[in-house]
Amino acid sequence: MVEVYVISAFSKDSTGGNRAGVVLDSHDLIPAKMMAIAKDLGYSETAFLMESDVADFKVRYFTPTEEVPLCGHATIAAFSILNSLGKLGKDAYTIETKAGMLNVQIEKDGMIFMEQNRPTYFETLTPDIFVGCLEAGFIDTALPIQIVSTGLKDIMLPVDTEEHLKKLNPNFTSMVSLCCDQDVVGIHAFALTDGAETTAICRNFAPRYGINEESATGTSSCALACYLFQHYRQQSQYVFEQGLNLGSVSRLIVNITHQGGSIDAVHVGGYGHLVCKKTLFI
Repeated sequence: MVEVYVISAFSKDSTGGNRAGVVLDSHDLIPAKMMAIAKDLGYSETAFLMESDVADFKVRYFTPTEEVPLCGHATIAAFSILNSLGKLGKDAYTIETKAGMLNVQIEKDGMIFMEQNRPTYFETLTPDIFVGCLEAGFIDTALPIQIVSTGLKDIMLPVDTEEHLKKLNPNFTSMVSLCCDQDVVGIHAFALTDGAETTAICRNFAPRYGINEESATGTSSCALACYLFQHYRQQSQYVFEQGLNLGSVSRLIVNITHQGGSIDAVHVGGYGHLVCKKTLFI
């Protein structure tokens, strides 16, 4: 018997967000059991917390098909429920993940911020490789198409308008091949906005890992913020909305600590709310 909390992370006004499973006491679960739980839940990721010899917690993340090194929204979900249950006694924690040691901050209002790795910028790509994968004519050629990672490698894909972003209709079979060829988790498509409060509207596709589209992606949002810092505008904070096409709007805030043109730290933050608690007999 395993108790699982279902949390919607990066919710906007306690609605929308991206659901993740959270198992708080996973020390006696073998990876096959974790995989079975994640598959049974069917969410894009499930976080499993356990004791760590080097951090406050060790966290492992499973999609319905395999383990991944890191997941932003599942981390926000995990610490949101820990905070709600009164299991947190301080405002900063360390977590051990397969993507490295990271920091998590708990704000007084309940917002959770998760540190990610400083960015690594990989090769730029040409629009023609997206022909047959999605509408290549919608790509904004004023900005580069680039692979960026703050823990997981994603393709940052600029789209010329919000309307075209909404109309993207990916061929997921072709997208899996493209992502395998480029050795990335997925494609993070975005359109810059004219609004003062929101920097960009985003859509995230990761069919290679069984996730055709996701309503909130913390790791990709950090990568996008660093990409925009490099290629668009240097700011200390970027605000993204994601999940509009899925009817589950999410709001993700990325804070960048920098000196001049050098990024020192990247944190993604948002709120989480409890959807339900499940008992699984696996």
